Amino acid sequence: MEKYKVTSNISLKELETKVVIDDAKKELKKVRKKLGKIQDTMYAHGKYAVLVCLQGMDTAGKDSLIREVFKDFNTRGIIVHSFKVPTDLELKHDYLWRHYIALPARGKFGIFNRTHYENVLVTRVHPEYILGENLPTVTKVEDVNDAFWDKRFQQINEFEQHIAENGTIIFKFFLNLSKKEQKERLLRRLEKQEKNWKFSPGDLKERKEWDDYQVCYEDAINRTSMPHAPWYTIPADDKESARYIVAKIMYDTLKEYKDIEEPELDEDILENLHLYKAQLESED
Repeated sequence: MEKYKVTSNISLKELETKVVIDDAKKELKKVRKKLGKIQDTMYAHGKYAVLVCLQGMDTAGKDSLIREVFKDFNTRGIIVHSFKVPTDLELKHDYLWRHYIALPARGKFGIFNRTHYENVLVTRVHPEYILGENLPTVTKVEDVNDAFWDKRFQQINEFEQHIAENGTIIFKFFLNLSKKEQKERLLRRLEKQEKNWKFSPGDLKERKEWDDYQVCYEDAINRTSMPHAPWYTIPADDKESARYIVAKIMYDTLKEYKDIEEPELDEDILENLHLYKAQLESED
């Protein structure tokens, strides 16, 4: 699965959007059980947190991926955050604030469904949105220039480096969907009554900006794929294969952390286990 990791500059146009893996659904069931066991150990260990960042165009399959990949996780050890348009309170803080306070504690998995990268994606396609942040240095759209984005990318890299150095294992997945497949999925939302609720006219508005989004995604991935916080570009046209690839990448990475293990009992408790057992068995 290393081939999906971004280790040098990539061109999205050159990357495949569809991979079909034999028995992907069956293989996913196997690997997610193994992931669930790792999660149990990490929860007890309490030394590492895991942050899973999911990005992709509308209909890329983020919601269903979360449902299927993390199905065997203990709900105590996982939390999902879906970041929407910033609230009035969030806009009174710096753009990373709402993401920082949502970070998983050590021992837990956190999933960002859309992430802090929205701040260099949506806002880059629509720079007028930056005006809503009421920044001292930005009074007009023209102030949102190359230097502005350079600084923001630097801040994101520093943010991720900081949390990585403090025990957070970071996975960043870009679900690489083709424009043709997005059209088919949007049509299904319109044609099937049970899927109508997923559709928003805004989806069509953003679809018109497809090419701009591809440029921004490519730039963001190339600028921020680091050894401590790598990007993975996942072919997303086949949902079952995409889910398996994501799960396998996480499992292959986490199993290499040999220092993740069940905590040892204090010697006093360990030496007296037989006494505690006898005490319970002697109860009426």
